[in-house]
Amino acid sequence: MARAAQLEELGTAPPLSAGEWLRLNRAVVIRHAVINLFMVIILLPLAWVLLMSVKSLPDAMRGNLWPRRFDFTHYGFVFTKIETLPINLFNSIYVTAATVLITTICAVLAGYALVHLRPRGGPFVVAMLLASLYFPTRVVSIISIYEIQSFLGLINSTSGLILPYITLNLAISVLIMRSVFQLIPHELMEAAKIDGAGPWRTLWLVGLPMARNGLVVVFIVNFVTAWGEFLLCTTLTNDQTARTMPVVLAGAQGGLGQWAWPRLAAVYVIVVTPGIIAFTFAQKLFFKGLAEGVVKA
Repeated sequence: MARAAQLEELGTAPPLSAGEWLRLNRAVVIRHAVINLFMVIILLPLAWVLLMSVKSLPDAMRGNLWPRRFDFTHYGFVFTKIETLPINLFNSIYVTAATVLITTICAVLAGYALVHLRPRGGPFVVAMLLASLYFPTRVVSIISIYEIQSFLGLINSTSGLILPYITLNLAISVLIMRSVFQLIPHELMEAAKIDGAGPWRTLWLVGLPMARNGLVVVFIVNFVTAWGEFLLCTTLTNDQTARTMPVVLAGAQGGLGQWAWPRLAAVYVIVVTPGIIAFTFAQKLFFKGLAEGVVKA
C-alpha cells in the first residue's frame, strides 16, 4: 500500500482495472447513467417526429423508425398548400416577442423598485404576488378575461392576445427579478447615487449589467409559455388567420383534410424549433441564473 501511494504521488501508479475503477467511481457512473436515460427519453420522441417529417407517405404507414425513402417536400407542402400557416407562424413570433419584451420590462422595473427604491406597501405587493402563484389563474379567470377582452373589442385580435399572455408569468417574473436585484449589493447602488446617478441611470449602468443572468431566465420562462400557449388563444380567437401555431397544430390533429402524419410532423418541427434554438443559445446563462438562486422568492 505504501509503495502504491508512493507511485501515485510520483504519477506512476499502476493503472486500475475496470472493476476497481467502477468501484471507485460508482456514484459518478450512476449519475451519468440517470442523466443519459432522461436524455434519451427526451430526445427519442423528437427524433421520431423529425424522421416522420421526412418520410414518404407510404413509409409513414409502415411503422418503421427509419424511412426507406427521404421526402423533404412536406415542409414545402405545409407552407404552399395551407394558406394560413405563414400568417400563423408570424402571429406566434409577433405575440411571443411582444409578450417577452413587455413582461421583461415590467419585471425589471418592479423588481428594481421593490428592492432598491423600497416603496410603501412593498411587502404587501410581494405577498400578493406569492399568493397568486397558488391559484390556477389561467383556468379560474378565463371567463373574466373573455369578458374584458370582449368589452375592449379585442376578441379575435392577434394583438389582443398580448395583454392576457403578459399576465401569465408576470408575477413569477417580478419575483425572479426581485431575487436577482437582492443579490446586487446596496453599496453599489448607493455609490452610483453618490456619483450623481438618478434611479434610471443607476438601473441602466449598474443594475442591468449585473442582472443579466436573471434577464435570461425571465426571457426563457416567458418565451416558452407564450410560444406554447393554447387555452387563451383558442378561447379569444375565432378566425384561423388570427391564431397562433399551437392552436393550428391542435386543429390539424382534429382532422383537417389536408393533413397527413408526415405533414403534421413537419408542422410540429416548425413549432418546436424556435424554442429549441432560443434555449440552445441561452442555456449557459439560464442555468447560471438558476444556480445563483434567481428563482428564490
